[in-house]
Amino acid sequence: MAEPTYSKTVTLAITGASGAQYGLRLLQCLLAAQVRVWLLLSDAARVVINTETEVMLPEDEERTASYLRELYGAEEDQLILFGRRDWFSPVASGTGAASSLVICPASGGTLSAVACGASNNLIERAADVALKERRQLILVPREAPYSEIHLENMLKLTRMGAVILPASPGFYQRPQSVQDLVDFVVARILSQLDIEQTLLPPWGNTEN
Repeated sequence: MAEPTYSKTVTLAITGASGAQYGLRLLQCLLAAQVRVWLLLSDAARVVINTETEVMLPEDEERTASYLRELYGAEEDQLILFGRRDWFSPVASGTGAASSLVICPASGGTLSAVACGASNNLIERAADVALKERRQLILVPREAPYSEIHLENMLKLTRMGAVILPASPGFYQRPQSVQDLVDFVVARILSQLDIEQTLLPPWGNTEN
């Protein structure tokens, strides 16, 4: 039996900002697009996911990975979950990290840590690697309002080459549900990753 082939590998980090739906929907879409995902979850992300969604993550990482694979129909080698201090994971090194890292949603604390080069956990280290290796880094902050600190950190990261893509859904597609609003943001992320998506028609497309 032939081994499954994946179009690319993307590292997805989910932090404890409100908006866990964005991260989970992005995970679902990446897996459906036959992308291999290296998943990073902060401790706060687990709390938020269990609070904001119907997804109830087990406490240990092995069962969490199995649960998410079953939930989204992923193969064992397609979705790999790394612990927050798994310093031997490929995302911790420039020689092994994926070409793209998305932090979705990105908390203000993570935004700050990445902007100042902290590497206190694997998410921060993965972002540090992406920046130093000049690889794609997309941060999806979900905060309102933004403080001057938030804005300064976003400007600093933008100047370093990161993409700041706030979880700010548009309305020109006439959303009919909360899911439509989530899909708007996820579609923009997929476009940044150069992954084909059908969640959002391109601007100017008059087909309904």
